[in-house]
Amino acid sequence: MIARRLKFEAVRRLAWPALRGFKSAQRALRPRRRGSRDKSPFGPPLEANRRLKELLSEHYLVGRYADGAVPVAWVTSGFPVELLRPLGFHVVYPENHGALCSARRLVPELAEEAERAGFSRDLCGYARGDIGAVLSGRTPVGRLPRPDLLGCCTNICQTVLYWYRALAAHLDVPLVVVDTPFVYGESAPHQLAYVRAQLEELVAAAERVTGRRAERARLERSLELGRQGSLLWGECLQRGQHRPSPWTAFDGFFHMAPVVALRGTEVCNSYYRLLRDELDDRIRRGIGGIVDERHRLLWDNLPIWYQVRALATSFAEAGCNFVCATYTNAWAESAHHLDPARPFESAARAYSEIILNRDLPNRLRVMRELARDYGCDGAVLHSDRSCKPYSIGQIDLKRRLGDELGMPVLIVDADHADPRAFSAEQVDTRIQAFIEALP
Repeated sequence: MIARRLKFEAVRRLAWPALRGFKSAQRALRPRRRGSRDKSPFGPPLEANRRLKELLSEHYLVGRYADGAVPVAWVTSGFPVELLRPLGFHVVYPENHGALCSARRLVPELAEEAERAGFSRDLCGYARGDIGAVLSGRTPVGRLPRPDLLGCCTNICQTVLYWYRALAAHLDVPLVVVDTPFVYGESAPHQLAYVRAQLEELVAAAERVTGRRAERARLERSLELGRQGSLLWGECLQRGQHRPSPWTAFDGFFHMAPVVALRGTEVCNSYYRLLRDELDDRIRRGIGGIVDERHRLLWDNLPIWYQVRALATSFAEAGCNFVCATYTNAWAESAHHLDPARPFESAARAYSEIILNRDLPNRLRVMRELARDYGCDGAVLHSDRSCKPYSIGQIDLKRRLGDELGMPVLIVDADHADPRAFSAEQVDTRIQAFIEALP
């Protein structure tokens, strides 16, 4: 234990800073490309991209040496991670790792590993990719630390419950489930009391795993950091309301990584202050996310990770900028509920009242408000084979958005993780017809 902790600290405090310095020196010596962006439909890349890459590289590099040195938890993206931070957990998000695997087109081979073990191809691509990575040991980040605790919150879907049960059985580690009742209209007092009791049990279970006590002051500080981070992320998203938008929703898909994987830390919050300030500077200088912004669009559902660049280019070349997305907005919409003085009560509401745990009228309201606030004149709804809870009701949403807002709405059939369920020709045909229908 002591040896592993020393190695962990050496990597975190010595090896990583040295590696970062080496890479910075390499960049400084590398000759700059000239003229390569002259014909690009995009504005100049964000300077924050470099810092984002550093944050994620550090997170995964240090994580390789975390097990046996510090407590490790694997949790779902909608898990109340702020309650684990005071106990010193290094937190891994299999969905965040799945997005990385998807962007690098590794999901098919990882998913096939899970499918050979008996998991259906109809399951979420994130789940199949993660289970395949666990079974095979293959990952683009070198190694994932073995968890001491699995944390699953059902506020995003029911798939995560069975996914994490499979992980718990295979890894033989304890699983804590936070069950959030589906919210029709507004959360009822008995629903919030039910979730609050589970959050208190979560902290007790985490204390047993770590052998530590969650000090009240540290718990309150973690909640405050989580609240600030999500609000700062929301401020970054709101910069997209400016014309032209200083960035795109496709940029946001990548820059949301810290609010998912590092939420509840000062590192996360510092990053979003940096990003917000850069976006403000781009607004002052009139720099847009795309060169010629003639149409402003809304994206619904997860991105098609392996096709992000191609889709972004197709739309940008036609003067279309995705200025907002329900997906990126999900990590900002309920942050105001978090209250450090009432950690369990406020977290129960904040983690219950997210878009995927609420009814279709609420989803329509969110999309209507986003379209209005960001000045959208069209919307693209990703009918996601890998995320059925997010895709249900999109036919009705398309009709209502079209009727009420009078704007074209396109439904694209794909899969956020597995390119085997994607037809580039079919999608491109639909996109071209949609673009022609824009006002």
